Amino acid sequence: MHPLDVVKTRFQIQRGASDPHSYKSLGDCFRTIFRSEGLYGFYKGILPPILAETPKRAVKFFTFEQYKKLLGFTSLSPGLALSVAGLGSGLTEALVVNPFEVVKVSLQANRDSFKEQPSTFTQARSIINAGGFGLQGLNKGLTSTLGRHGVFNMIYFGFYFNVKDAIPANQDPVLEFLRKFAIGLTSGTISSCMNIPFDVAKSRIQGPQPVPGEVKYRTCFQTMGLICREEGYLALYKGLVPKIMRLGPGGAVMLLVYEHVSGWLQRNW
Repeated sequence: MHPLDVVKTRFQIQRGASDPHSYKSLGDCFRTIFRSEGLYGFYKGILPPILAETPKRAVKFFTFEQYKKLLGFTSLSPGLALSVAGLGSGLTEALVVNPFEVVKVSLQANRDSFKEQPSTFTQARSIINAGGFGLQGLNKGLTSTLGRHGVFNMIYFGFYFNVKDAIPANQDPVLEFLRKFAIGLTSGTISSCMNIPFDVAKSRIQGPQPVPGEVKYRTCFQTMGLICREEGYLALYKGLVPKIMRLGPGGAVMLLVYEHVSGWLQRNW
């Protein structure tokens, strides 16, 4: 799914038709990257997600279950408690994944050929040397990442488990699989549509600034406001199609695998 993530980031960091690197369409973006950067251009920034995915998903599901247990002692309704637990898991997940996202986005924004671009560790050192480990360096864009993951997981978990409980299970294993997959697909798609403004703001803050040496995109809501004024509110939805193509089916598969593996572990351990 990583090529779709690269394409999404490229759309999110371009600043309208006046941008000299503007892509005309999804197909144009794929063709341009392939022609100018080669096949490996679609895998720029692949190492940070590889390193981050396992701890990221572990944190997502572990904290979701813990928050869900804690919220069971409150007066919240079960349906609302699932959404709040999802929000908590997303915020926790964002704290873990943000430094990896900063490195990933900076590599994905690089339009040099794959062989010419710096390695992941060289890029990480460069970011640390320039801005340190704080909000100007390896953790810049943290507020946007918190918003992106918090909103996504709140809707993702809340919608999936509430709708799954509302629709009766099917005795046919194939139809039951399709029921869960359809709910997971819808959950991932709606979540992607709702959190993408935070995603666009994150890409602008963590990606290259329009004028080298001058910081234009500083904070989450300042960036959103600036994009709306200069490019229109629809610019906050740049990269939505590749994002849905990646996280719609990806979200469905992830929840199905989680439920099956979690059930197996509970039965056998």
